Amino acid sequence: MTRALPTVADLRAQKGRRQLTMLRLFSLEEAEAAEEAGIDIASVPDEVCLHPRYRALAPSIFTMTGRTHLEAGTPDDYLRWSADAINRGADAVYCSGSLRTVEHLAREHVPVVGHVGLVPSRATWTGGMRAVGKTAEGALRLLDEVRAYERAGAFAVEIEVVPAEVAFEIGRRVGVLLWSMGAGGACDAQYLFANDVLGYTEGRVPRHAKVYRDFRAEAARLQAERVAAFAEFKADVESGAFPEGRHLVAMPEAERAAFLAALD
Repeated sequence: MTRALPTVADLRAQKGRRQLTMLRLFSLEEAEAAEEAGIDIASVPDEVCLHPRYRALAPSIFTMTGRTHLEAGTPDDYLRWSADAINRGADAVYCSGSLRTVEHLAREHVPVVGHVGLVPSRATWTGGMRAVGKTAEGALRLLDEVRAYERAGAFAVEIEVVPAEVAFEIGRRVGVLLWSMGAGGACDAQYLFANDVLGYTEGRVPRHAKVYRDFRAEAARLQAERVAAFAEFKADVESGAFPEGRHLVAMPEAERAAFLAALD
């Protein structure tokens, strides 16, 4: 049965009913695989999301794209970029900018997703790349931030590397969707990066991630095969084993004779 592309209203109707699945995708191949696997939501870089083939490959995945506030510029810049992204197939935009920017987008009916907890582009303000909300004060601050996003018009908030019990209590007290990346199973979606799932993350895999395949080993095997194939080609050329007769274009004998005669 073909799935329909969900709307914001459809996602909101699922709040508290079931866990949705969400992936950060980095290629058209991953988008196609996510569609076939039945993934519900994707966060996708704009160069992938806005590719002419993306929607054909992932027609039923609710897709968010975005830029950090450091990349997008002013609220008006953000709005122009968001309008273009929506017109070209995105279903929502991620915004790590100020609440003023979120409100500016939401006022023009752009579906906006906010971000609390460990926000890489703002991590210097929360102590670096580490968990947020482990103290009572920090947890209450997170609740205030999510409520502020809700008042500004965001329909969902990514909540990243936050204690599960904190995310649970926040989720009970807000109407926005909470998309969990390392914030426990009581949120509205579970969110992982495809490179973690597939096992090609460079360096340490985050604690909140789960590795399902070992693509790094497969990539290393394929690279070794590339090197071997190129080396065999080089050896064949140097030894005269390539090209063989089957690789050549044959000339009719009569034409060859005429050609040679004309040369003389």
